[in-house]
Order: sequence, then C-alpha cells, then structure tokens
Amino acid sequence: MITPNQTLVQVLGPAVIASPLQLAHRSGQGPGAFVPDEARVRYQIETATGQDLPGDIFFEKAGPRETLFFEPRQTKAAIITCGGVCPGLNNVVRSAVMEFYYHYGVRQVYGIRYGYAGLNPRIGLPPIELTPKSVSDIHEKGGTILGSSRGQQPSDIMAEFLLEQKINILLCVGGDGTLRGAQDVANEVQRRGLNLAVIGIPKTIDNDVMYMTRTFGMATAMETAHKILDCAHSEARSAYNGVGLVKLMGRDAGFIAAGATLASQEVNFCLIPEVPFVLEGTNGFLEVLRRRLESARHAVVAVAEGAGQDLIRDLPLETDASGNRRYADIGLYLKEQIVNYFRQANIPADVKYFDPSYFVRSVPANCEDALLCDLLARNAVHAGMAGKTNLVVGFLNGAFTHIPISLAVSEKKHVDPQGLLWSSVLATTGQPKQWIN
Repeated sequence: MITPNQTLVQVLGPAVIASPLQLAHRSGQGPGAFVPDEARVRYQIETATGQDLPGDIFFEKAGPRETLFFEPRQTKAAIITCGGVCPGLNNVVRSAVMEFYYHYGVRQVYGIRYGYAGLNPRIGLPPIELTPKSVSDIHEKGGTILGSSRGQQPSDIMAEFLLEQKINILLCVGGDGTLRGAQDVANEVQRRGLNLAVIGIPKTIDNDVMYMTRTFGMATAMETAHKILDCAHSEARSAYNGVGLVKLMGRDAGFIAAGATLASQEVNFCLIPEVPFVLEGTNGFLEVLRRRLESARHAVVAVAEGAGQDLIRDLPLETDASGNRRYADIGLYLKEQIVNYFRQANIPADVKYFDPSYFVRSVPANCEDALLCDLLARNAVHAGMAGKTNLVVGFLNGAFTHIPISLAVSEKKHVDPQGLLWSSVLATTGQPKQWIN
C-alpha cells in the first residue's frame, strides 16, 4: 500500500518565470488551461456509496504551469530512447521537439544516440541536433531515429557529460530499466547541486509499469498481434487437426496476449505468465488441446513469452544488459511438446508456428498510440520546463499525472487472474479456469 508521501514530486526550485504559452489562467476552464501545482488525480476512482476510501491517494496532475523554472531561450534539452524498440518512439521524439520549439521557444534540443551509451563520451556517440525539420516525418516510421540500447552507464559519468553539454532538461523514454537509469542520473545531479530536470516517459508494450492505465505501444502491439492471430486461425482451420501457435511478447505480464485474444475472438488457448499451466494430465494443456481437435479439427494458441518458464528444464541463468533474466523460448518448447504428444498418440496434427515478436514491436504507432505519445511527450516537456524532476509522466484514469520514478519502479503491474480481463479471456477461449495435472 502506498502512502501520500510517496507521491510527492521533487522540484529544482521556485518557478518564477512567466510561461510563454497563451492559455487560460485557471484549471478547469477546458483543455487549454494552465494546471496549478495543487491539482490532483485520484489513484482509486471507485468507492462505496457515500464513503471515502481510507487513506486516499492522489497524484499530482500533469500539464502546463503558469510559471516556469527555466528561461526558455536559455534552455538546452535532450531526449534519449532506451531499451527495446516499441511503436511510438519516434512520435514521442517528434512531439517533444515540436513542443519545446514552437510553444516554449527552446531552440536547442538534442538527441542522445543509442540509449545511455550516448551519455558516456568514451563510447564516442555525440548528440545530434533535433529541429522541427529533422523530425518532420519520423512519426511515419517504426523504431527510433536516435537508436537505442540496453543497460546503463555509470551515473557519475552520465551526469558529468550532461554538465559539460550544459543540458537543463533530459527526457528519458523507456521501461523500468530506463527509468531506474533516469533515477540514478537525477539523484547524481541532485547530489552535485545541479539544476537539471530528469523526466521519464514510460515505454513498454507489456504495459507492466505500475500506477498507469496504459503505456504507449501496447495498443499498436495488440492490434498487430490480433491480425497475426487471425492469420494463424486461417492456417489452422485450413489443415486437418491444424494448430496455429503464436508466441507474443510479455515477459512478466500477459496484457498483449490477453488483449489480442479478446480482439481476435478466434483463440482457443491463451497462456500468460500470471496463470501457471501444466502439460500432462486429464485436464492438462495437451489433453485439452486433443479434445479440442477432436471436436473442431483446429485450434489457435496464443502464448506470452514469459509463460510456462517453470516447465522448461535447464533454464538460462544469464541476464541481458538491462539486468533482466533471459527466458527460455516457450514458443519452440511448446511446439515441440505438441508435436511429440500427438506423434506418440498416433494422431495427425499440423502445427503452424508464428513468432512475430520483432515485427509486432517494430511497426509505426497506430492512431490511438500516436495520440497517447503526443500527450505524454508534451506533458513531459511541461514538467521539465516547470523544474520538476525525478518523475515519470503517467496516464491514469483518463488524466495525465506526475509519478515519482521511485514509486513507478517499485513493482510491476500484472494481469489479475481474478479480474475482469482474465475472466473475459476465459469466456472467449473456453479454456479451463485451472490446469490440473
């Protein structure tokens, strides 16, 4: 349970410079109004009739402030993209540049190349200048024009580089590993007494960042995965005892697999990390799959990459550059188990395996994500210009919020096996509520 003190946002100092934005001067006068620092967004919006929730939690509302900490014409900003590729990265970069340039008059905006590696001068990746012209059409492309990488660099080296470059605002776009790196930078510059604002923009198609309704990239990923599941269904039903097996992204959270399953309505088995399953037994996956083929002669299986790791022997022990444990390939493992099971039972089965992971994350953002990216980027710029720091901009209950990075990375969000989302998946697929060996 979080406390009100955990939601407090750090500031570099008093904001006394009048904003150049031409907006109404009171919150509540429409979307074009300045937001006072006192404005809050409730964390839990549901309560019993006539009662307040004990220990109500509120987050500071994001948005443009009437006064700024940084003088726009003297401000130098930088943007960095880290971690895996995700739909919408270029949208965030473009919108941030446009907001800095056209609304605030900030003329010095730079892109840090290849993640945190670009903040280590020993690696030799100098920043590139970002202008409205240079980013004009990047939102039409997948990936990130800045390049990306996993892993952090020493916080003192990154802070020293930012100091030498005279950067005032650093926007860090990435998942929990990136946000931890941003927190390290913010803490280091604070220790040195530097006026440098560090703002995180949450990027993960897995949607596993806490205290946020949705992160950008997930809607595009689900839409793309939905199309691939439909292709798997076409393949499966065109074969005798056809099985379309699709591995989707989702290391520790099954939001993409669950959402794409609901969108497709053609999936018969959805396997996610939050719900363990067994292979053998009268109500194990393989036996239930056999019964499905006997009745319908085809089946579609969606499996998240982090599902079923407990079933695989000799799991890899190494980690990637971000410190995440490398998972075994559950898709190939499951394919092998299905093929062997039906071969030993002398039952013909035609397994079609799809692994579209890199395709799903590399496409341009769809309309829904493009809008979210735009607003996240602009609110990050507003926060930085106001002198707020060590926070991540979130989207919660229909509003944009400021969440301290320490709180955002304190735990991960998961699909609730007892919640409505998973209940809907079970009703759609018809799979057992529990896998019993």
